Amino acid sequence: MGAMLAFVRAKLPEVLRAIAPLVGSVCALQVTLVHAPLPQFLQFLAGSVLAVLGMLLLFAGVEHGILPMGRYIGAELPRKGSIALILAVAAALGFVTTIAEPDVMILSAQVGSIADSPVTAQALAYLIAAGVGVFSAAALWRIAHGRSLTLLLAISFALMVVLPLLAAPGFIPLAFDAGSVTTGVLSGPVLLALGLGLSSVLARHAGSLDGFGLLGLASTGPVIVVLLIGWLR
Repeated sequence: MGAMLAFVRAKLPEVLRAIAPLVGSVCALQVTLVHAPLPQFLQFLAGSVLAVLGMLLLFAGVEHGILPMGRYIGAELPRKGSIALILAVAAALGFVTTIAEPDVMILSAQVGSIADSPVTAQALAYLIAAGVGVFSAAALWRIAHGRSLTLLLAISFALMVVLPLLAAPGFIPLAFDAGSVTTGVLSGPVLLALGLGLSSVLARHAGSLDGFGLLGLASTGPVIVVLLIGWLR
């Protein structure tokens, strides 16, 4: 109990500083320009309080649960002596955490609600998750083998430049939005902790710094996968 209270005292000012500009801006607009009905404005204030509580719970879950477990899994995988296992775990974790991302759910629902949408909501969520899973595995392969991140990023960016020239027009803006919603409150901490845990055990020339770059590479995966579907359809 004492540890939790100490965590709240340490994180609450940080959370309040993060949300204060939003609340202050809305309050200023309410007084000067918008003049929303009082019940609706009070509902906004109540929602802001709930958002603060939610952010505190989120930070607690990430720091005390997700990050330690992710690092432990990343540190244990090299001891199994199987690169195939490392890639399979990375792909699976990238897929399941992305499926659960709120941003991915919102984007998929919005796309699915459009009458002439080129893809269903469920199919889009699976495509985004598959892209993150595959490219997360590629990122861990890079860490395990000590390969250059520059080469993988160059290939990814080249595909992101060429594929829009070939894909159906409706898939192009959707693909780039798909890449922007992937590294959120679930997949980001999990994949980052996994990469840091793996790189800390392998201890190559860059040390744990090799664990970074994973999120950047993983976020290109959904863009490329959606563009590929737009090209093949």
